[in-house]
Amino acid sequence: MALSSTPTAYVARHLGPDAAETATLLAAVGYESLEALVDAALPQAIRTTEPLDLPQAMTEFEAQSRLRELGAKNVVTKAFYGQGFSDTITPPVIRRGVIEDAGWYTAYTPYQPEISQGRLEALLNFQTMIEELTGLPIANASLLDEATAVAEAIGLMSRAVKKGRRVVLDARLHPQVLAVAAERARALDIEVEITDVTQGLVGEDLVGVVVAYPGTEGDIVDPSPVIEAIHARGGLAAVAADPLALMLLESPGALGADIAIGTTQRFGVPLFFGGPHAAYMAVTDKLKRQIPGRIVGVSVDAEGRPAYRLALQTREQHIRRERATSNICTAQALLAVAASMYAVYHGSAGLRAIAERIHSQASRFAASVGAVKHEAFFDTVAVPVEGKAQAIVDAAADAGYLLRKLDEDTVIVSFGESASEEDIAALTAFFDAEVAPEADSALPEALLRAELPLTHPIFNSLHSETQMMRYIRTLGDKDLALDRTMIPLGSCTMKLNPTAGVEAITWPEFAAIHPYAPDSHTVGWRELIAETETWLAEVTGYAKVSLQPNSGAMGELSGLLAIRRYHEAQGNGHRDVVLIPASAHGTNAASAVLAKLRVVVIKTAADGSIDVADLDDKLATYGEQLAAVMITYPSTHGVFEDTVREVCQKVHDAGGQVYLDGANMNAMTGLAQPGRFGGDVSHLNLHKTFTIPHGGGGPGVGPIGVAEHLIPFLPADPLSTDPTSPVPTGQGVPVASARFGSAGVLQIPWAYLAMTGAEGQAQATAHAILAANYVARQLHDEFPVLYTGKNDLVGHECILDLRPLTDASGVTAADVCKRLVDYGFHAPTLAFPVAGTLMVEPTESEDLGELDRFIAAMKSIRAEIQEIIDGTIAYENSVIHHAPYTASSVSADEWPYEFSRTQAAWPVPSLRARKYFPPVRRIDEAYGDRNLVCSCPPPEAFAIED
Repeated sequence: MALSSTPTAYVARHLGPDAAETATLLAAVGYESLEALVDAALPQAIRTTEPLDLPQAMTEFEAQSRLRELGAKNVVTKAFYGQGFSDTITPPVIRRGVIEDAGWYTAYTPYQPEISQGRLEALLNFQTMIEELTGLPIANASLLDEATAVAEAIGLMSRAVKKGRRVVLDARLHPQVLAVAAERARALDIEVEITDVTQGLVGEDLVGVVVAYPGTEGDIVDPSPVIEAIHARGGLAAVAADPLALMLLESPGALGADIAIGTTQRFGVPLFFGGPHAAYMAVTDKLKRQIPGRIVGVSVDAEGRPAYRLALQTREQHIRRERATSNICTAQALLAVAASMYAVYHGSAGLRAIAERIHSQASRFAASVGAVKHEAFFDTVAVPVEGKAQAIVDAAADAGYLLRKLDEDTVIVSFGESASEEDIAALTAFFDAEVAPEADSALPEALLRAELPLTHPIFNSLHSETQMMRYIRTLGDKDLALDRTMIPLGSCTMKLNPTAGVEAITWPEFAAIHPYAPDSHTVGWRELIAETETWLAEVTGYAKVSLQPNSGAMGELSGLLAIRRYHEAQGNGHRDVVLIPASAHGTNAASAVLAKLRVVVIKTAADGSIDVADLDDKLATYGEQLAAVMITYPSTHGVFEDTVREVCQKVHDAGGQVYLDGANMNAMTGLAQPGRFGGDVSHLNLHKTFTIPHGGGGPGVGPIGVAEHLIPFLPADPLSTDPTSPVPTGQGVPVASARFGSAGVLQIPWAYLAMTGAEGQAQATAHAILAANYVARQLHDEFPVLYTGKNDLVGHECILDLRPLTDASGVTAADVCKRLVDYGFHAPTLAFPVAGTLMVEPTESEDLGELDRFIAAMKSIRAEIQEIIDGTIAYENSVIHHAPYTASSVSADEWPYEFSRTQAAWPVPSLRARKYFPPVRRIDEAYGDRNLVCSCPPPEAFAIED
């Protein structure tokens, strides 16, 4: 398809270079037009010949008007539904200062800790909050949602308890939790028993039990007897707990639990039609190396001051691949930050007051309606109504209230933070009763919490809006995010996130909708979702798309489960081998293990492509057992492999399926469709190519597109799945708590697609390829590009090889990353997919000036390396070895270095007008693992001595 030289209104805003800059970039790489460059870079065999069938591109104003129209079709009610999703109030200072602030939502995962101290502190607050509420010493920095958190707990228990292959799930868990967790366990060949655990445990071959606290009907039962029973059998106990209830109830840790899991949604995070919400997990000390997800730890910097970083990363899929603790990559960092800020803002006393008010209202409602199903409860009341359930729920809906019909004879009413006296009166009237003036507590006295949790000063010192506003700003100022600088990460596209879409996620007509609201209340949501699915199917060339997977890793797992279940339905359950290139992202292998597939590695050829000869050998060896191949295209090496159709055909001829990892889709949208050149299934990272922001490590959305024959195996609605028996082989299984996963951020990719259209998608991709090739050409003499493809071009990213320089000078790729901080840049991707290299992806959103600023920084660093090579200065004494430099260090009275303060902090003149100082010096990574601290240190740890 021809590439227009005149971008549409929004695309002109999205693209960094204007027409003149585009011409300059093209001249530098030796091409007269974008079309000529694309023709030279992409294999002709994969090119899309016809324009995508997408609507005409809208302006930002038109897109927002359409979003308003869609939102108006939703019915916003007062949600008293519960079932794991609660009414809450987002403090405006947090909504505006965190969720809607680009400094927070455009930040990347804090793998480079020196420029991530603000978000790391906020996530450490989250961990500390969870640890104190659960009474367990180690918590992670969030999981995806409650259902998958329970699934992760089952996986943890099965790894830690070697004997037994059976897990018991409390029948009192929420239905969606049972559905997702049961199928994830069965995928790992773990036998699942769903029973009322309060009646005791049976059997000796148990890896563990998951207990609800409270149950889905609101009932509170002491989990201690079950915990003791599972421990007596050598198993582990996990407790799914409501964190707000834990302000009043005894902690799971105090009751003997090994693991606590749940969701922090009700800590100020909107309902979002099901997500994104930050789930949590906390464990005992002995399980700290088994816990999935990221853990923020406390270490020290080069001057001995406390500094934060991600701890115990050797557990992660990036390093351990199929031996990782989980396939989780993106979690829910932005929402974990929001939840932690909610706890900081309200403080211990404030949270307890909220919990007490909610419980008091629930108790008064229960006293008003008379007979209730359970005497002990926190916020949720189950009311017997003898066949009147539907009539009551309908009457409530007509009056603007969303209640839950448990069955024909029971209505559940779950109270949230915004419930008022007027609400109690209205709800009581639906049951033909009058409001009781007072009521006794319905909390079991034996389970009351003796001491107030959240004792750390951070939860007891910042309660005015002024204080909170400044605290949020103080943390944000410590970090580098996309609002300050280009983030040139290879394989993790960090492009512009359209404000026209981001702005809409907190509109009440979208954000205030409960995920289990009736379809009549969600017409606008479902229309937006259907359009997004249709457009993504068109972009990828697949028959159908599911938006349920709520991260890229969950998309991988969903696609592999679809392939596995397809083979089983065809009578080929023995096909359990997945071929994965050695260069693949670690989540590929980790996801394969969770789908109960055996990983066989394909070698990488000298040019970075798949070694076709080795592929042939593997197909000859494993052909009868072959389930699939996983291919990232363009490759993780940043190259369009011209053998991709050949590889796909070979796998198909052997009876396997082709999983085309969509992590690098930003190099193909509008130009090539994986579903048309050999793919059977692909996941997409909507937080990369389709502009959902990374949020410091989440939210992410990882939908999958599939060919026609795999449609029956797309993720199922968790509420339509019977968790008590395995899903039949001819169907798909649920992978998230809500039918549409993290629907609450889908306005962003919808807006991006609506505002770009077919031509804009192609323009964006072509400019991404142009920017990568410009950087590669400009830096090749200083840092050779490791791999190139057709016509010596790269795709949308390039790998800079530092290994010869390291050999000559001692300067490592990690040293360059640290030094780039002083130039005001986030580092490229370090040591992946090749050790000793840096992978750079500039994206289409960066203008010529920003690209040149990065190039100038890299060339300046190269000159500093040359000083070491020439013997002008020793590596140990060099400016690179000691980088980065804080404002405190360069303004200190003593300067113990051979180089000047100017070289350290202002190595290029432009930094005089635009300087970022990191809050800490280089962090001692090993110290933090040797001395593991994963909760907030006391304030005196940060005291500065005179």
